[in-house]
Amino acid sequence: MSLSPHRLDVAIIGGGIVGMATAMALAERPRLSLVVLEAEQRLAAHQTGHNSGVIHSGLYYKPGSLKARNCVAGREALYRFCAEQGIAHERCGKLVVATHPGELAALDELERRGRANGLGGLRRLSAAEIREHEPHAAGIAGLLVPETGIVDYAAVTEAFAARVRASGGAIETGARVRRVRRLADALVIETPRGAVECRGLVNCAGLHSDRVARLCGVEPGLAIVPFRGEYYELAPERAHLVRNLIYPVPDPRFPFLGVHFTRMVRGGIEAGPNAVLALKREGYARASFSLRDVAQLAAFPGFWRMAARNWRMGFMESWRSWSTAAFVAPRGELVPEIDAPALACAPRRWSPTGRWWMTSASSRPLA
Repeated sequence: MSLSPHRLDVAIIGGGIVGMATAMALAERPRLSLVVLEAEQRLAAHQTGHNSGVIHSGLYYKPGSLKARNCVAGREALYRFCAEQGIAHERCGKLVVATHPGELAALDELERRGRANGLGGLRRLSAAEIREHEPHAAGIAGLLVPETGIVDYAAVTEAFAARVRASGGAIETGARVRRVRRLADALVIETPRGAVECRGLVNCAGLHSDRVARLCGVEPGLAIVPFRGEYYELAPERAHLVRNLIYPVPDPRFPFLGVHFTRMVRGGIEAGPNAVLALKREGYARASFSLRDVAQLAAFPGFWRMAARNWRMGFMESWRSWSTAAFVAPRGELVPEIDAPALACAPRRWSPTGRWWMTSASSRPLA
């Protein structure tokens, strides 16, 4: 039995924010029929609902690049959408803090990129000026980025879904893709809830997008190796130590921004994420394990090249996963009054925020 008795124009695989944004854009086209197929029983069940909720400004990306242009335009579009829909959000700004002289050159480069990308209100701060914005932060120089904000991305995704339904689009949960068959002029997508026949398919399957591509007969030439990000929440009596967002200067050798402090739009302060190799694609707990995922990871040559180059960092991130004191130590440089007792005794939640996308020819991160 089919989910739809008619052939649809488009099926979108994945009900995270990327899938729902894609569906919303397509649903605006007249007379176009579509369905979103989400494997879980709810939307935004994975990365979308587990990230730190930051609206990024476009500070980090190479000026003129597609990432930079998309981030700047998308940031303003998201602020407008949240205001129109009454979604809780705030353009609160963030502070990037250099704690030692070796980080000043990287801070200079961030400032250059931010100005080239058109960020308004960008301002270099002295050590004294850092304290004016974040009284408990410490550093020798800082960069104030007013365009950064916070939001609940799960709420944004639900608002996107409401737009899709209002435009006549269908959203089906519990519809994990098991098989894709090709007809002469269409695709048949088989799920536990039945089959969908469509003229086109958009793959927004997140951590499983490489597998969905292969189900469609496409070899993407890459594999997704999942990393788990762990977040702690500051104890309520220490929440006053962070006003908004405090970030370290990122290490340019790695595709991560470093563990930072984030005020959440619904209250509370998070510290995180780190980046720990996960042994399951949706492995939110330390003990999570999937034989299939580990076997695929072990068989992928790019993983071993990446591991050989970055094993020291991987070891330290794993140690920080188990030791609250080790986790908080570098964060103490940013906010010296925050120590291990200021955090929960175990990570408050986990997220698949860190992913390496690698071709078989290189272990360089592509995303």
